[in-house]
Amino acid sequence: MRGCGPLVLLPGCGTVRSLETVHHSDSEIAIHATEVASEVIRSAFHAPLTHYAKQGDDFATQADIAAEKAILDVLAAACPGDRFVAEESGTTGSARSDRTWFIDPLCGTRNFAVDTAFVAVNVALRDGDTVQVAATADPFAREVFWTAGEGAFRRAGGGDEPLRPQAGSHLVDVDLDHPFPWSSPARLFDAEGFAGQFHGRVLSTSLALVWVAAGRRAAYITGGDIRDSVHFSSAIAVCQAAGCVVTGLAGQPLHTAPHGLIAAADAPTHARLVEAVAGLRSG
Repeated sequence: MRGCGPLVLLPGCGTVRSLETVHHSDSEIAIHATEVASEVIRSAFHAPLTHYAKQGDDFATQADIAAEKAILDVLAAACPGDRFVAEESGTTGSARSDRTWFIDPLCGTRNFAVDTAFVAVNVALRDGDTVQVAATADPFAREVFWTAGEGAFRRAGGGDEPLRPQAGSHLVDVDLDHPFPWSSPARLFDAEGFAGQFHGRVLSTSLALVWVAAGRRAAYITGGDIRDSVHFSSAIAVCQAAGCVVTGLAGQPLHTAPHGLIAAADAPTHARLVEAVAGLRSG
């Protein structure tokens, strides 16, 4: 994929080796942006945090805000004509651009706020109606799961390896923050077709979704309308590029009613989970 402009590599960030200005593809820009944010997050870990109230009992911290600024600085410098949708600062950039970046600077703020190192950084580029580039970083494992549309990869230690979904663990991560239209997602753990066949987990970050692509989870399930979500756009694109089966809760096309998400490592696992979720609807 083409690069959208020069990218200034900042000292001490990710895999940066110099201060030279170079041209990168959109995927390298996205990866670099997540690495810069990851460094911000690591530097704030275990440090005193200020909570900034949001809607309901939701909140951000200064780490969320600083990580988002770091990402936006990278993207705005490299792609000044693009549009940016970020969790904390909202929409900026060109309203007329067909290219929109979705930015979730710290997915798992509640985990981070209690010194739990299960968080993710999500950056995705949608061109028109399609997410073309996506990168989801694990700041503490120092790895980035990414795609440029064909194939999905894990970058660690400067090298890339292809992601290979596997369902053998039977571990299924369920997002409890987004209810199903007909049930609490917590009921799934005791549902026929799930209990005794799968092992439920709750990581509470989109990191678990890219773990499906990496073979570390058999599947991931969430409710809600997640179209254009800064939290999910990147990880969904990585899963799709890796060859996972990705649909809505009823096995229907993604982003259609009744919405939600089932991302499974393979077709048999997906079919069993669709059936288990359907049982909650009829029960």
